[in-house]
Amino acid sequence: MADHPLVRHDPAAHFALRGSRTVSAQQFLDAAARLASALPERRYVVNLCADRYRFAVGFAAALLRGQVSLMPPNHAPHTIERLRRDYADSYCLDDQFAAAGISRQPIKDIPGEQIAAIVFTSGSTGDPLPHPKSWGGLVASANAELKALGIGAFPSLSLLGTVPPQHMYGLESTVLMAMQGALLMHAGRPFFPADICAELEALPRPRALVTTPVHLRAMLEGASDIPAADFLLCATAPLQPQLAAEAEKRFAAPLLEIYGCTEAGQIASRRPTQTVEWSLFPQFKLRQDERGTWVQGGHARTELLLADVIELRGGERFVLHGRTADLVNIAGKRTSLASLNHHLNSVPGVRDGTFVVPRGDESAVARLAAFVVAPGLTSEAILAALRQRIDPAFLPRPLCLVDALPRNETGKLTRARLDALLAKAG
Repeated sequence: MADHPLVRHDPAAHFALRGSRTVSAQQFLDAAARLASALPERRYVVNLCADRYRFAVGFAAALLRGQVSLMPPNHAPHTIERLRRDYADSYCLDDQFAAAGISRQPIKDIPGEQIAAIVFTSGSTGDPLPHPKSWGGLVASANAELKALGIGAFPSLSLLGTVPPQHMYGLESTVLMAMQGALLMHAGRPFFPADICAELEALPRPRALVTTPVHLRAMLEGASDIPAADFLLCATAPLQPQLAAEAEKRFAAPLLEIYGCTEAGQIASRRPTQTVEWSLFPQFKLRQDERGTWVQGGHARTELLLADVIELRGGERFVLHGRTADLVNIAGKRTSLASLNHHLNSVPGVRDGTFVVPRGDESAVARLAAFVVAPGLTSEAILAALRQRIDPAFLPRPLCLVDALPRNETGKLTRARLDALLAKAG
């Protein structure tokens, strides 16, 4: 496997924007080299940096020292404690790190076969499941995304992300794509809609927002003035077509979605306002058997079984029908939680909602539950609207109105959090 550089920028080109100050690519490389010389002699580093630039410096420094960056699924104390226990030869790096001195040594390319990171998913039991990523694989993934999304049409694109860099989507689309595409990385991760709009407005054009459906919805509902963008990118959860259409209108920019998984990385994209079909990145192939759909090629190190129900449409196009584990069979009738959630979130007045299969209740007469954020609506009104959209067998009992769903920082709902909601609902 070939060697690859840390960044593709010219040394004097802008690499990152930190507040009102820009950092050149050479300054970034110098900072990474200084930190690399100061890191302890360990095999693994848990990179907890929230500042995206400092995360990138820590990630690059670890690569230069031959260390593997551990990317936890969250920053909960018990998660970090579990990682430190499982990877005894590790240490934590946060935003308080400092590396003194001056380094102008030339930085060599990184071997493609070097393991750069281990990214973790929560797993069905809640325990982090590791997925090693080589530097060559990560570079190939970034280059595939740059090509598939047509980023070459936006030279010197500025990237603002609302997703953490430790998440696979955030790592690929806000860190690696910037490093390998010679793009400008915004160091922050604004949370509130007004802050996101202000930071995006301050970025030079062309500019892109890398976000999730939950963050996108919050912006559209919570901000009166939406700054124009040149490109919108969304992932991590199903995106409602009406939300995509509103986003394109108010941002005056095309919105594309990424499909992938932690195991394989990103493998397909689509523009949801134009098609329901996903276009597979050309280096991948899909095949199906009795177990499901398999992907191979590209930056996927081995052939992998995808966790989604997929309908192949010929060529390199396909349609998603929800996750394999989300199929629901009640009284001989079948559907998916993704389909049910689509109809629930299409009810006028519903801001957010999800169906849940109570754990241990997978019988043919199982009852679904639903949790809904819908200020001004009653549960009876929502149920009446659902009767017009779904089979009565799938109507939720109970349907609970809540102030907010307990989504994590990437907008996902974990099984543990859903179980807690169910327990509270009685």
